[in-house]
Amino acid sequence: MRPRAVPIAAGALLVIALGWLILRDGAGEAAADAAESVVAERRVFAATVAAIGTIKPQIGAEVRVGSRISGRVRRLAANIGDLVRRGQVIAELETEELEALVAERRAELAVAEAALASAEATTQLAAAELSRQQQLELRGVASRAEADVARERHAVAVAQQGSAVADLARARAALDQTLVQRSFATLHAPIGGVVASVTTQKGETIAAGLNAPTFLTIVDLGRLQVDTYVDEVDIGKVQVGQRATFTVDAFPARDFTGLVAAIYPTATIQDNVVKYIAAVRIDSAGGVLRPEMTANVRIALEAREVLAVPVRAVRRVEGRSVVYVVEAGRGAERGVRTGWRDGAWVEITEGLEPGERVLLDPPVPGEPR
Repeated sequence: MRPRAVPIAAGALLVIALGWLILRDGAGEAAADAAESVVAERRVFAATVAAIGTIKPQIGAEVRVGSRISGRVRRLAANIGDLVRRGQVIAELETEELEALVAERRAELAVAEAALASAEATTQLAAAELSRQQQLELRGVASRAEADVARERHAVAVAQQGSAVADLARARAALDQTLVQRSFATLHAPIGGVVASVTTQKGETIAAGLNAPTFLTIVDLGRLQVDTYVDEVDIGKVQVGQRATFTVDAFPARDFTGLVAAIYPTATIQDNVVKYIAAVRIDSAGGVLRPEMTANVRIALEAREVLAVPVRAVRRVEGRSVVYVVEAGRGAERGVRTGWRDGAWVEITEGLEPGERVLLDPPVPGEPR
């Protein structure tokens, strides 16, 4: 009985195994049929790049006004928060010493003018004497030596007149330089804007050296930009001319708009992450934005049509992206290459064709279901 029981038991095990395989395959097909799936289709992506930025004045929109000469502050005509116009007088230095120097230079100029007039007169007399001596020499009345003396006197007079002309030019230049120095005692606003800081007070004595001492800082709040710190992963998508919107914490319900005006070539490191600055020029801030405000920026990328599937359908297996295509009722693994993301959808650049159906939330070997 025992020798015949062995083949019977083996046959029974074989039947059970075959049945299990059939049931498993049927269950796999049923599971694939029952699993949620979606068709890969072409969609229009209007993706955005989100980043954090800081509001800064544009180049030339923030100016530190300083003095080019030393002196005592006589009047300070601006305070923090004041609106100033371009060319407006904002500070004055005492000018008594400069006025005295101007008077001295004017006197030197008068002396030089008188010296030139005397030299011109002397030259005219010498020229007349030379002409007379030459006429007498031709008639034989005067000797050649007397004519030579007249020529020498005339040459000396011409040289002295030339020296007087040079002295006059030097005196005029000295006066002009002193007048320019005196003009430095009055400080004008180089741009229109708001006074952001004041570092000098009336009555203080300032000394001008290699660096001009700063009196105050003016910011033109109408020329602001957002220095947007874009991750190196996204910087390749950002281009000059793209539109951007942003909000600030001070006005969370208001959207501001701008345009990407420049992308800085050098990188900056924030929390060990490489980022690049995209300067977004603000269209109109309405006078409410201030430098150093934090901005939440969204840069609108160029809209394009792509082949896309839900992000849920893509898995990472052994360092590569895969989807599970429904073939003959089963989910077949296929490697793909992904591109842009737009919310819950991801672009498929390689590995899929439009119309193919892929599983959502597919099981991955080695991952818990």
